[in-house]
Amino acid sequence: MPFKYAGLEETIINAVKDSVEAKDVAVAFSGGLDSGLMSAIAKKYAKSVHLYTCGTSKAHDVIMARDLSEKLELPWTQAEISKRNVELLIKEMISATGTTDPFTLSYELQLFCVCREAKEDIVITGQGADEYFMGCAKFVDQTDNDYEMQREAAVERLLKVSIPCEISIAKHFGKELLYPYMSEEVLSGVKSLDQDELRPKDMDSRKSVLRDIAEDLGYPYIAARKKKSSQYGSGTTDIIRALAREKGMFYNEYIASLCDEVLFGERTKCRGSVINARVDPIVKVEAEKILQQLRLSPSEAVEMFYNKIIEDGGVQSVEIPAKKDR
Repeated sequence: MPFKYAGLEETIINAVKDSVEAKDVAVAFSGGLDSGLMSAIAKKYAKSVHLYTCGTSKAHDVIMARDLSEKLELPWTQAEISKRNVELLIKEMISATGTTDPFTLSYELQLFCVCREAKEDIVITGQGADEYFMGCAKFVDQTDNDYEMQREAAVERLLKVSIPCEISIAKHFGKELLYPYMSEEVLSGVKSLDQDELRPKDMDSRKSVLRDIAEDLGYPYIAARKKKSSQYGSGTTDIIRALAREKGMFYNEYIASLCDEVLFGERTKCRGSVINARVDPIVKVEAEKILQQLRLSPSEAVEMFYNKIIEDGGVQSVEIPAKKDR
């Protein structure tokens, strides 16, 4: 009986082959399913493959990556991150990319460290697998409408926030980034599937199609890999939180202070009240790009807006949408 996903399997193989054939390549390697399968395929076609993992010495990703690199018999290097160097790395990343969003910085710092460490000019990454093969935890236990909203939002963030940041990272280090899972052919193959097959029924069935492909290719130990989100699996978030606590700051407040130091020449102090507000991530990124051009920090912009509300006795220049009944 032919393998159910044989067409998509062949497409993924060709996408990796086209990316790496006869080249010396680095892999942004977490030790999980996405980068593991990509590395196993790349080994067959590349001139050489070297795996790089960012994380603390005891991080989940580092332990998983070391183990899988031995199974794949590929050279592996740890791009170490620690309390000693993380602040300098974050500031360099802010300067190189203009990124100020705390979540994006924590998530993309791993690729930044890999590109900094890699000797090869070409870096391949498993980016896109979570969004298109349904690997995010937030896709589980959702209503149909919420699932669609989450899926669309994840892809939008990937294309409008993550990829532009990663392109800036690659440019900073003179690297070429390649995304096999996001090739037109692979995405076309994913769209041709019954979308219910991609939708996870529980946490263990996330990326089940990709796991089945890894199993069919003879890599059951890759198909079974468990992984945390990169910012947690690498230990990055824990380090940043610890540094923030030492300085008497909240996580986002600490990141904001580093952004202000890099972009405006001085680190803000705890000048006043902290405002916790949920904003669409795309709106946040686009607005903060404009604020950077105006040399205004987000804190200054919010304070200006609040002062304007006080001055006008309301929000006169902004159309306030009607709230839906709950």
